[in-house]
Amino acid sequence: QVQLVESGGGLVQTGGSLKLSCAASGRIFSINTMSWYRQAPGKQRELVAGITSGGLTNYADSVKGRFTISRDNAKNTVYLQMNSLKPEDTAVYYCNAEKLVIAGGITLPAYWGQGTQVTVSS
Repeated sequence: QVQLVESGGGLVQTGGSLKLSCAASGRIFSINTMSWYRQAPGKQRELVAGITSGGLTNYADSVKGRFTISRDNAKNTVYLQMNSLKPEDTAVYYCNAEKLVIAGGITLPAYWGQGTQVTVSS
């Protein structure tokens, strides 16, 4: 059983901050890459930030300098610190895990969380 549970979403004012968390539970031995995606109504899902197990990160241009992704490998948890939030950041944010090694030596290509709503008021 694998579950990705996001938390930390909510409603904030422009310029405010939120910290999202995503904890992967189950008999998971490792996760190669953990990422945050977001999808606003009527728009395609886009990559916000990603981080490898070794700490290599990448960010969408729209969030560089404002968002920071980090992870705790021992807890299989990824975080997204979001500062200087703008109304255009409003979206459902989804946690994604790639190449999960689980019990039995099975590798899952990808797994998604259910999403958490982030709303930035103007």
